[in-house]
Amino acid sequence: MTFEPRPNRSIDYHPCRYGASKILFRSPARRIRGDYVAFIGGTETFGRFVETPFPELVENATGVPSINLGCLRAGIDAFNTSPGLIDICSMAKVTVVQILGAASMSNRFFTVDPRHNERFMRASKLFKEIYPEVDFSEFDRTDHMLTALAQIGRDRLHLVRQEMQCAWVARMRTLLDQIDGKKVLLWLADHAPYSNETGGTICREPLFVDRAMLNAVAGHADALVEVVGNPQDITTGCGHLVFSDFERADAEEMLGPLVHDQCAQKLEPVLLSLLSDGAVPEVPSMMGEALMAC
Repeated sequence: MTFEPRPNRSIDYHPCRYGASKILFRSPARRIRGDYVAFIGGTETFGRFVETPFPELVENATGVPSINLGCLRAGIDAFNTSPGLIDICSMAKVTVVQILGAASMSNRFFTVDPRHNERFMRASKLFKEIYPEVDFSEFDRTDHMLTALAQIGRDRLHLVRQEMQCAWVARMRTLLDQIDGKKVLLWLADHAPYSNETGGTICREPLFVDRAMLNAVAGHADALVEVVGNPQDITTGCGHLVFSDFERADAEEMLGPLVHDQCAQKLEPVLLSLLSDGAVPEVPSMMGEALMAC
């Protein structure tokens, strides 16, 4: 990809909090009253390096206030352990839930930081028995740890993946069932959900989430919207990201404003229908090329 940083420019996110939660969100902070749509998710929902992220674009299109509860590098645990945020979602007319990866969650094998879910905290005794040659104290992020384990060999990593996938399904059901009212699941990625035959997502976010897992939780929501950015749109759009030189590596992982525009366009008719208590419309998937698993 070719990126041109915007000289002497940066986005002031004006970090804010809601209620007793210690998680930082992107401003503007909104009063929890009247009709609104809540958005929970990770870095893309937050809109890092994007001047107008898709929750704001949806607000502009629908006229209904959006509360952006996107959290940088968040996993499901960040929301499941925050009752105040669940309450905000339960009072919303509709809540949009971005599909997040299965690696950023505590499970039988390892524990993550309860707020910064990408941070690896400790390995369980069982995990150490599976990987006796690994010094887990060397890792501070789950993706770094999993990359190292994949290099050792994928036979044992398959056991870890199965554990995380089972935990993901259970944790997603818990999250959705805690939220009263209408809910929309949002798949937002650079690839379509993998089928069982293609082996699951080992290399790209949302990590380890496949079609079977989506099917297992879809009944707990009112709609599933899938937005898949194609490589050209990602490359072109990322030229409009706002970032500094030292943020370049992180910017290369973002989907970019063109994909955010597509996401808002895809969400708009679904949300308008749910807001008016109508049936969810059949909207064609906005997908790029189906990419092969790593």
